[in-house]
Amino acid sequence: MLNKFYIDSLIKTAIEEDINYIDVSADLLIPENQRNDSYFVAKDDGILCGLDCAMRVFTLLDDTFTFEAYKKDGDEIKKGDVIVEFNGKTRELLKGERTALNIIQHMSGIATATNKAVSLVEGTKASVSDTRKTLPGLRALQKYAVACGGGKNHRFNLSDGAMLKDNHIDACGGIVPAVKILRSKLGHMVKIEVETRNFDEVREAVTAGADVIMLDNMNCEQMAEAVKIIDGKATSEASGNITLENIAEVAGTGVDIISLGALTHSVKAFDISMKMK
Repeated sequence: MLNKFYIDSLIKTAIEEDINYIDVSADLLIPENQRNDSYFVAKDDGILCGLDCAMRVFTLLDDTFTFEAYKKDGDEIKKGDVIVEFNGKTRELLKGERTALNIIQHMSGIATATNKAVSLVEGTKASVSDTRKTLPGLRALQKYAVACGGGKNHRFNLSDGAMLKDNHIDACGGIVPAVKILRSKLGHMVKIEVETRNFDEVREAVTAGADVIMLDNMNCEQMAEAVKIIDGKATSEASGNITLENIAEVAGTGVDIISLGALTHSVKAFDISMKMK
């Protein structure tokens, strides 16, 4: 679910950035009352995401805008599929085109990449998850897109859960004292995840009673051994240097979660075009 206030605020910021004062192309070229029928068409195969957000761009610009959607978020789409048809004031369609496409292309790209990763680990116990490596201001959109692609969401922010990374651990003198301090101060609803770099740290995290143990930048042989050490006493998470090329091998180690920052921070946009009838 996406908060409508958040979506409207994001879109208004994008429109103000793009239009500024006037659109010197559309406003000076197109008659004020001209209307047109238009549509979005897929230029590749993948998973659709961000359709309602894209349509909201045009609605905010034109309160007479109407549309008929043939697909919905999470649907598989094929090259050549007409996703949605719509009608509105021509000036506003042209003004909103780039912003609307930026949103739906980016979100569909994330959903498509996530879906590929999920399909590659099918048949194993592993779930695919995102990270906090999101673009500023777009986290909710990007994590929603991961969910549409069949993935799971990691923390939304630093308040959602405690994660002890290498610098936290080094600053506190070790995993056991760091977890002990946190346990004495955290509420009962907050979980603790510990990032580990070697087998000794994995054993420390198990001893400390961590809820989740991250296996950071380990190879598959090391991860398989770490999973044996954890032995179900905590949730295991693989992270670091994981790609679509090696994710199936990582899943085969028996880890519970595989987190990929690339799903959000460097994903390829999905190709969708707007055509005017």
